[in-house]
Amino acid sequence: MHPQGGGDLLSAEIAAAVDLGMRFHPTRGSMSLSEKDGGLPPDNVVQDHDVILAESQLAVEKHHDAKHGAMVRIALAPCSPFSVTKQLMIESAQLAEKLDVRLHTHFAENSEDDDYSLATFGCRPTDYLEEVGWCTDRAWVAHCVMPNEDEVQRLGKAHIGVAHCPSSNMILASGISPVVSLRAAGVHVGLGVDGSSSADSASMWLEARQAMLLAKLRDGAAAGTARMSLEIATRGGAGCLGRIGEIGEISVGAVGDLAVWSLTGPSFAGAIADPIEAWLRCGPTGAKHTSVQGRSIVDNGLLVSTKVDAMLAQHRVLAQRMQRLVN
Repeated sequence: MHPQGGGDLLSAEIAAAVDLGMRFHPTRGSMSLSEKDGGLPPDNVVQDHDVILAESQLAVEKHHDAKHGAMVRIALAPCSPFSVTKQLMIESAQLAEKLDVRLHTHFAENSEDDDYSLATFGCRPTDYLEEVGWCTDRAWVAHCVMPNEDEVQRLGKAHIGVAHCPSSNMILASGISPVVSLRAAGVHVGLGVDGSSSADSASMWLEARQAMLLAKLRDGAAAGTARMSLEIATRGGAGCLGRIGEIGEISVGAVGDLAVWSLTGPSFAGAIADPIEAWLRCGPTGAKHTSVQGRSIVDNGLLVSTKVDAMLAQHRVLAQRMQRLVN
């Protein structure tokens, strides 16, 4: 979202990630279809088609690092089929191909998405994705809750990526994504938390646990395992970002991003036979230590940055201001 008069929000986000030491894959989002044009966004957050494409290219030229081990990479992200024009979807895919960057959008989140696609485009969401040139391993989509069996196979054949957002999908009563079938078909399934309004604490550990539990609920107790969720949270995410063999694993040639989890204390009493199952079924809610590119980010459960308390205080003030405006 790029509200009018908002300034260069993308650069501000990247600067914050660099300051923290996080490996960051921001997307240059876009909305071009406002309420008056039949879309969802209000007029003050949409942009002109040509402006979006020009600023997207500029963002890639300014920030994107294609090298192995890059800390910042940019993807192009028209928000959803009901907030941008069909032409913008097509030209964003073409621009991503030209610049060799990735694509992201919201997709098949709930039954309303299916209804909208049928009513507006005369086809199902996967048909539309193919029509605009997005059924490719360059793209990853958020949610993918509602594909039918045929669509699952087509998405798998394209080796598209899916950011599975289990908590958001439950909070919004969207449904349960068929992640077991998607993975079996060849889709790269990674882990997501969606936006702050439907993700609570945005805990990746909680999302991994929820992914395991929802897979059990949908496909049977044996279907959802901690190992499946661990792979979704690591190599699956790397697949969505086009970085298998580089991030999301400990292997020769991969970068040194590590998360260390404690398996001690009363929660783990007796959990001896299978530490990976124990990690999700008993587990802690946060990592004890994390490091990115060899730099310590979390030490003994606490963020290393000395600015956190001040940032949280400022965030609270801004959040209260925004909520007063809404109310």
